[in-house]
Amino acid sequence: MSGAGGITTAGRNIAAGDIPVDTPRLPAREAAESELSKPMYHENDPNFLQRALNRFWEWVAGVFDAAAGAAPGGPAGLVVLVVIVVGLAAALWWRLGTPQRSSRSVDALFDSDGPRSAAQHRTAAETHAAALRWTEAVQERMRAIVRSLEERSLLDPRPGRTADEAAAEAGRTLPEHTARLRAAARSFDDVTYGGRTADQAAYLSLRTLDLELDEAKPLLPGTSRGATG
Repeated sequence: MSGAGGITTAGRNIAAGDIPVDTPRLPAREAAESELSKPMYHENDPNFLQRALNRFWEWVAGVFDAAAGAAPGGPAGLVVLVVIVVGLAAALWWRLGTPQRSSRSVDALFDSDGPRSAAQHRTAAETHAAALRWTEAVQERMRAIVRSLEERSLLDPRPGRTADEAAAEAGRTLPEHTARLRAAARSFDDVTYGGRTADQAAYLSLRTLDLELDEAKPLLPGTSRGATG
């Protein structure tokens, strides 16, 4: 009875279509990939730019989470540190001012308004001095000194030259005035880049140097100092 019943049950299952289907794994996966690769499944996918932005923001979030985990107090502590850093940066910016010189070329003696003669610089210096604008007077007088040396061929005209460079180069042909040329260059740098204010004494010192240099005899190559004069 049991055997017959078992046969009857098996026959009933077969008749109901319960035969197990054994599909190989690799063809099934390939068939699924082929089906999912159809355009109809990717119409709403993000484009390349959107995917790149998503990756970027995921990276930013990861960095923030890592920093928050390392900072004392977690995310709140990280926010406090960021506020402190921003405050220090603002304080330094207020104290030092906007950076205006990032290279030596920005410290050039002459501006970009076009070349002017030594006489023109002297006239401008005297005009500023008459109006008690000593800082501008010192600047123009130093420019007059260097331009005069260029006009006398004691310095080669060179764009971007700084006051210190001009003083060092001029000192080689006018050695008796080396120390005063360097002092004049320092005065120019102090009032132009150091935020200092010139006074009448500083201007008169440069004016006297300018007049003396105009009459000074240069030290020619191969000539010793004792042979000058």
